[in-house]
Amino acid sequence: MSGTHPVPELPGLLSAAQVVATARSITRTQEPDGAIPWSPGAQTDVWNHVEAAMGALVGGEVATAEAAYDWCARWQRADGSWPMRIVQGRVEDASGETNMCAYLAVGLWHHWRLRRDLDYVERLWPVVRAGLDYVVGLQLPWGGIAWSQEYDGDRPARVNRDALVAGSSSIYQALRAGVALAELVGEPQPDWELAGGRLGHALREHRDLFLDKRTFAMDWYYPVLGGAVRGAPGRALVDARWDDFVVPGLGIRCVDTNPWVTGAETCELVLSLDCLDDHERATRLLADVQHLRNDEGGYWTGYVYEDEVVWPREETTYTAAAVVLAVDALSRTTPGSGIMRGEDLAPPFDELALECGCAEGASADVLAR
Repeated sequence: MSGTHPVPELPGLLSAAQVVATARSITRTQEPDGAIPWSPGAQTDVWNHVEAAMGALVGGEVATAEAAYDWCARWQRADGSWPMRIVQGRVEDASGETNMCAYLAVGLWHHWRLRRDLDYVERLWPVVRAGLDYVVGLQLPWGGIAWSQEYDGDRPARVNRDALVAGSSSIYQALRAGVALAELVGEPQPDWELAGGRLGHALREHRDLFLDKRTFAMDWYYPVLGGAVRGAPGRALVDARWDDFVVPGLGIRCVDTNPWVTGAETCELVLSLDCLDDHERATRLLADVQHLRNDEGGYWTGYVYEDEVVWPREETTYTAAAVVLAVDALSRTTPGSGIMRGEDLAPPFDELALECGCAEGASADVLAR
């Protein structure tokens, strides 16, 4: 046991002790102010930082996770956004990326599921609320979320009025987590529910309106991972490009044209398959990616299989976190193991007040078609 929950394991694949070692690799990388960069001395962005905190918490590193969430509160700007790139306490890119600004909601809901610390949730709730208000304020008329906004110092400037499938899919999950948190603290947010309904519809029916990033694996599986597309449509979506990305025995390509498999994307596909009850392929892929594990429990970012070399030669916290979260999801161990499956989040949003010309009133039961 560690904290208030058992550490997950998958017999024959990863033991609980190995999962703890992976979580501790995240802690080793954390900076004194609570930031969890990609790797020692590298950049911190809020999305990967939160993901790393979630992985650390599953592995029993409670202090690491809470220091990370407290860091989020300190770095949030007045409008609810965060700088896109921070390196050792210095802002290197002040732009606000919407999927990053939304993701703390997922992390805080995950913390609640594991820790049941309402005081902690209430302390960070204003941070989550401001972040999601900022994100919803950048929703486009057809339902997608503008992917970023430029800043002049701390002053918001031009909005990049294009939307990304992966980023908007992550925001969909964050809105469901945010609505669940809102209900928990007694502050319902109907505007988030309306925004979520429009966003889910766009991700199911209008992916052609998003920026074309089809060469990237994330653009392929994220509608499933984020929860907007599930059931038969989700299985069809995954199967359609399986052979383009999956390299048997190694993992999945980050980009379909490059001979480079990456651990984080592979584990996110594992989580997506788990959401579709495809546990056989999920477990096989998680086993495949263990060639990236190093002797201290961390994970290398990726592997160039044509050259048979690890590249880049860095272990990344977000990769370690993705492994831990995948083990938890497949083993059904902690109370937060269903965070990607959507268990205990707010229900999928109804498709109401659509402005795209489609028939209104379509229910969220479209997910099960």
